[in-house]
Amino acid sequence: MIYNFDLSKNTILVTGGYGYLGKAVTENLLFHKARVIVLGRNKEKFKETFKDNEFLGNTLSFHYCDVSETQSIKNAFLEISKNYSISVLINNAFYSSGQSPENMKDDDWENGIDGTLNSVFRAIREIIPYFKSNGGKIINVSSMYGLVAPEFSVYQNSPSSLNPPHYGAAKAGVIQLTKYYASYLGQYNINVNAVTPGPFPSESVQKDKDFIKALANKTCLGRIGKPDDLGGVFTFLSSDASNFITGQNFIVDGGWTSK
Repeated sequence: MIYNFDLSKNTILVTGGYGYLGKAVTENLLFHKARVIVLGRNKEKFKETFKDNEFLGNTLSFHYCDVSETQSIKNAFLEISKNYSISVLINNAFYSSGQSPENMKDDDWENGIDGTLNSVFRAIREIIPYFKSNGGKIINVSSMYGLVAPEFSVYQNSPSSLNPPHYGAAKAGVIQLTKYYASYLGQYNINVNAVTPGPFPSESVQKDKDFIKALANKTCLGRIGKPDDLGGVFTFLSSDASNFITGQNFIVDGGWTSK
């Protein structure tokens, strides 16, 4: 049997699927015929993001879910499962506060860890009962700063873009959490993998041309990532083509961590 990237039988949940990178992931999955349900807190932002998308109201929909609250996650999964058999969960959403390596407050540290790592744990824990019988796939989003420390010289002239200390610590935790649950859930035919993006600065950050040039020079390919560069790996990991892959971390960073 030759496996392909046809996702027409899949219902895929994407937390934060209307953000800068989440939008590209969602659109790639839709292109490959998946039914995508974007989970988030802001329906108006979802509608604005996808207002021109041909799949809106058909195979693309929104469901309220606040990943900071266990009960909200439980409610979302339960309501969705009444109408669809969930195939894939993509843990993309995160929230955070604070930035300073020296002056970060305890509350900001804890909020960053909660929004970047604990929220992923909560979603994994709550999806397990829905995947135990028929299998499923979980894809967690990490970051290159979960693998390497920031090159602080890159941020010297762009301090507002400095990566905070809790972000990398939590994203490293996401990679380990992925391996842990891949080992534990393999017995139920549940695949758990991570995707680790590299430099994908937002459109507002890209206005700082010198900073973007510094980021690009750190990669082997000499450029920053575009949102569409990420879509393919999520489609692959959501498809039957990845059925024998679990516990792995797929790095999409233009070679940043290879140097």
